[in-house]
Amino acid sequence: MVVDDHPMWREGVARDLTEAGLEVVATAANGNEALARFPAARPDVLVLDLQIPEPNGVAVTASVVALDPDVRVLILSASGEQADVLEAVKAGATGYLVKSASRQELIEALSRVAEGDTVFTPGLAGLVLGEYRRLSDEPARPDLPRLTDRETEVLRLVAKGLSYKQIAERLVLSHRTVQNHVQNTLRKLQLHNRVQLVRYAIEQGIDEPE
Repeated sequence: MVVDDHPMWREGVARDLTEAGLEVVATAANGNEALARFPAARPDVLVLDLQIPEPNGVAVTASVVALDPDVRVLILSASGEQADVLEAVKAGATGYLVKSASRQELIEALSRVAEGDTVFTPGLAGLVLGEYRRLSDEPARPDLPRLTDRETEVLRLVAKGLSYKQIAERLVLSHRTVQNHVQNTLRKLQLHNRVQLVRYAIEQGIDEPE
């Protein structure tokens, strides 16, 4: 589902995605339209501009993630400002690209986000991780479920921004096995998506090398 208030941009992105073999189930020009069409369209991924008529992209992200925790939100915005990126990620976005990204970069990012990866325009991933680390002053909680050594190893690589494919290659595992480890970890920690998992890893210091 593509949400943008500029008709030419919205139609252009939808056309590019369709030509790439992806199914665009709906488009919307503002936040209200997006929220009205989302329940029936049930997209796997929302490609969303932040600066849309109210409710804005951050509010729409929070609302659709609350409606469907499995949905992936890829922000496609003209803004690369730190505050905008962090607000979007905190609301539940799993990817953030600036509009200067190429058609191929958009399609590749969309494919990775659909698989559960977090994807950011180069330079933004470090910004997000750095901010989470700065905000993280909670001590490690001994009451949390214990992860296996392999789950912790996979989680550490997830927190570093590696894709499932890259993790599988590094640990000599199948792509499916990596996905299973991530899903088991999410279930144990009662988290809903990869963004929350990355934040947990940072808060617990799991992203740091041993």
